[in-house]
Amino acid sequence: MTHSERDPMRVFDRRLVRRRRDRAAATVAQVAPVLEAAADGLLDRLDDTTRRFSRALEIGGRGVIAPRLRARGIPFVVSLDLSPRMAALAGGRAVAGDEEWLPFAAGSFDLVVASLSLHWVNDLPGALLQIRRALRPDGLFLASLPGLGTLQELREALASAEGELRDGLSPRVSPFPELRDLAGLLQRAGFALPVADAETLPLRYRNPMALFHDLRAAGETNAVLARDPRVPPRALLPLAASRLPEDAEGIRASLRLLVMTGWAPHESQSRPARPGSATVRLAEALGVEERGAGEATGRPH
Repeated sequence: MTHSERDPMRVFDRRLVRRRRDRAAATVAQVAPVLEAAADGLLDRLDDTTRRFSRALEIGGRGVIAPRLRARGIPFVVSLDLSPRMAALAGGRAVAGDEEWLPFAAGSFDLVVASLSLHWVNDLPGALLQIRRALRPDGLFLASLPGLGTLQELREALASAEGELRDGLSPRVSPFPELRDLAGLLQRAGFALPVADAETLPLRYRNPMALFHDLRAAGETNAVLARDPRVPPRALLPLAASRLPEDAEGIRASLRLLVMTGWAPHESQSRPARPGSATVRLAEALGVEERGAGEATGRPH
């Protein structure tokens, strides 16, 4: 019986994720342009609020998020990562820890930012609940993570190549969440005013090996528990590479970013009106005459 059969909540090998992030701490600077573009798009959303933050937690920012938060004038920033080496890249206060078991007291922060990190979590609903608990009332949570459609070209090329080389397919690209699920997950975790939206970050590579190299440099290689433990056929990557879509600008790779926004509940936040609490009749608000049931309303004044 496999790990995934014993516990269906476990999709990823978290020990392997940590080891790969430890290794990638020495190479992640090679993919800085992608990380920085994703970080800037996420943090631009802070400009949409007049709220000022003083205590921030950033999760899995790979040394990119923390400096940007400090540059925005936030005086207290803590960086958490499953990998101690990756956490240390942020400078300042760094903590090695698990997103599913945050080592912080309730109400420790007024801002939590997770950029391209929560897709390696086995229990995303549980992680969101932990994050909401770590926020002070009226604290803000911002997160981006790869969504369904990310690296779809690579997924299809690998499946086609492996199907030709041997019987059966092994998961070689991580499963990604769907946009339609995220707002509901935020609501279940107790966030107020939950919003989820998507944007696409188009990537181009000179050749397929450059794409494979960047995934490894970022610590984003396969850590699915259900992966085939056998050594992949030597011809797998070359064959898959030959099937990646290519045009005059190079190899296309899609990064579909799902963005989550939610607030820790606070009495000052707007709420839907309680049924029966209206103080103005609908007819009066619309400026029409009110008539009996079944009769047409009068013309607007």
